[in-house]
Amino acid sequence: MEAVEESTDPRVRLWAPVGQAVALLLGPYAEVVLHDPDADRILAIWNPMSSRSPGDSSLLGELDGLDPSARDVFGPYEKLLADGRRLSSVSAVLRDADGKARAVLCVNLDRTPLEQAAAVLSAFGAPTAPRPEPLFEQDWTERVQHIVGAYVRECGRPVERLTRADRLAVLARLDEARVFAVRRAAPVVTSALRVSRSTLYGLLAELRAPSTKDHTE
Repeated sequence: MEAVEESTDPRVRLWAPVGQAVALLLGPYAEVVLHDPDADRILAIWNPMSSRSPGDSSLLGELDGLDPSARDVFGPYEKLLADGRRLSSVSAVLRDADGKARAVLCVNLDRTPLEQAAAVLSAFGAPTAPRPEPLFEQDWTERVQHIVGAYVRECGRPVERLTRADRLAVLARLDEARVFAVRRAAPVVTSALRVSRSTLYGLLAELRAPSTKDHTE
């Protein structure tokens, strides 16, 4: 898991607990590398994901070219391994009391298990076939839940935060689906919309009232 130079550098002694802690927490999916920015070489590496080892070239660029507004912490940014794995990486410039950059700590997290888990969850969560409507034709309570749930997903607000206009729109859909032609529909609808029965009847009266524009010439 750990590779450190034989003649242990004081910077390695100082930062090794941090490198070990991160590698233990995220291992075996994270590589932690401590770089010497002056000599451009690797000081230590924990859980290496490639053939790199202490003493190898770091191939770091000039620190002076980094964005000074980043406050010495950069990322997460994407990297790729030769085998195609995608990494999310962060780099931190470690400075001494005088502000001189003494080391650069990089953490490279393998995103493969996260992507695999996301794919599995997506496959479970996504419907794979149309809903068999004949099975639900007689289940008007299912129709109520479906209509209200579809509207909630469209507007992006929970049922409790639906506005009066929202509730009128939902009731219009329920009315079009002939839900209110069914006896005892009111308690089911009030439960689904989380409103009182008096509020429901008031909204229905408003919905069905003739428009002020509809008048006899």
